[in-house]
This record gives sequence, structure tokens and C-alpha cells, in this order.
Amino acid sequence: MAFLAWLAVMAAAAFVSASGSGELTPDFYSETCPQALTTIKLVVGAAVLNEPRMGASLVRLHFHDCFVNGCDGSVLLDDTDDMVGEKLAKPNNMSLRGFDVIDAIKAAVNTACLGNVVSCADILAVAARDSIVALGGSSYDVLLGRRDATTASIDDANDDIPNPFMDLPELVDNFESHGLSLNDLVVLSGGHTLGYSRCLFFRSRLYNETDTLDPAYAAALEEQCPITGDDDALTSLDDTPTTVDTDYYQGLTQGRALLHTDQQLYQGGGGDSDDLVKYYGENPDKFWEDFAAAMVKMGNLSPLTGDEGEIRENCRVVNQE
Repeated sequence: MAFLAWLAVMAAAAFVSASGSGELTPDFYSETCPQALTTIKLVVGAAVLNEPRMGASLVRLHFHDCFVNGCDGSVLLDDTDDMVGEKLAKPNNMSLRGFDVIDAIKAAVNTACLGNVVSCADILAVAARDSIVALGGSSYDVLLGRRDATTASIDDANDDIPNPFMDLPELVDNFESHGLSLNDLVVLSGGHTLGYSRCLFFRSRLYNETDTLDPAYAAALEEQCPITGDDDALTSLDDTPTTVDTDYYQGLTQGRALLHTDQQLYQGGGGDSDDLVKYYGENPDKFWEDFAAAMVKMGNLSPLTGDEGEIRENCRVVNQE
């Protein structure tokens, strides 16, 4: 036990030294914990195999983390007597999931690394990538070296995370406020190749936007999401909700977008977003390439590095001094 404790101390000391540069790198843990990425991949693979829907949930966790004060793991913090965090924000409450999987990853990584070496923010970024790969997408190098926030804000989450009722100009403004372009908006929205939405989030589109909905699709949706009640009924975001493909974009051109925000990307008027939707729908290889680049770009949003923040022992709570 004494030897294991010594190894943990040495690993932590090496991590502090490695983190001093303040820059994200793909090999950040190559010396401090070379088993880290393999361990994350194994836990994510098991979780997605057990429940394929979990892949979309882990991707969404990373997205919702990065859009609120940067990719700092703040979305994982539980509320305390002194802080109401992001879990109860409108875009997250009763919707965001996968926290137990992140807990399992953190425990496994802490064991593999013989100590608290890998940040929760980095775990979110790697778990998102591994989920995409597990469901048929292409791999990409995740830049690492983020540290974890010690606080979270429900108000910031409500303000910063785009909601499913926004029009295109609002979406563009939201993404631009995070340093992301229209192209990033369209290609990152392709993450909706995975997952489901609650009736609560698409009812208004279903019953108020009939002119933009394919009639057969609208009729099928009405059976799943009545005009009142069944707020939690789930419907897939595209026809292949557990496979990474470009069916999402093809659905937009056919008036089969589930969410208002998705259909806003393609309105049939020949605008720039229309052109991007058609381009990615017709060029899967380019989608894989640009999606990977956009995920890396998003993952670089205002990370805490160097001596900022901390490496949380438990992703749900800040470390005790």
C-alpha cells in the first residue's frame, strides 16, 4: 500500500509539472498515465453497448459543458447550499444524462492512474469522441490538459446554451459569441445524427409549423407527441439515432427535422446554411472530416489550464481542502 501511495504522489507531481505549459496537447497524459485513454474507451464502449442511446448523451454532455464558460467540467457539479449549478438549467433539467457513466469512468481512470490525474473536463471530451467512434463515426485526436472548474452557474447555463426554439439568426449569434462560425453551427448540429428529443421540445414545431413539416412525418409525430401531455415521450432526431451518418442532413432537406432549430438550418431559400446542409448530406467523408475539426475547436473553448481550477477527485463535487 505504501508503494502504491508513493506512485500516486509521483504521478500527481509529474502531472503538475506537465500542466505548467497551459496548452492542450493530444499526448498530455502519455507520461503521467498512459492507460488513461484506453481506460476511458473501455468504459464508454461498455456503456454504449449496454445502451446505444448513451452515446448521444455523452456527446451532449460535452457540448453543454463547453458552451457554459468553456470546457471545464462545470456541468458535472451537483448543487450545494451555496451554489445552484447547471444541472437544473432549462436546457439540462430532466434531459441531460450520463452522469453515472462519467462517475464510472472517473473511478476507473483514478484506479488505472494510481491517483487523481485526469480531469473531469478531459474525460468529457474523450468520452464524446469515443461515443462517436463506438456508433460508427470516425476517430480524431482530442486535445488534452483541461482542468476542472470549482463552481457552476444555472444562470450562465440558461443564457449560453442554445435552446431548441431559436431561429437561425439567434443560433448564428449564439455560436459566434463562442467563437464558432456558421459552418461550425451546421456541422456540429450534425451531432443530431444521434439521439432523441422529448416531446416537450418539439411539440410547438409539430403543431405550429405544419407548413415546413413533411405531412407523413407530421402524422407519425402526432401519434407520439399529442398536443397536451406526454412531455417526456421520446422521438429520434433522425431515422438512425444510434448510427453516425448523414441521414440527419437528408432529413432536413425533406422537411423531416424534429426540432425547430434543426429545420432552421435548411429553409429551402438557397442561403448559406441551406448550401451547407446539402453539401454535408451529399458528402459523408467531408462531414466526418469537418465534424472532427469542429469538435476539436469546440473543445478548445476557454479551457482552464496550468494552475487554474483543479483536478476533481469526484466529478460531482469540488475537492475538499
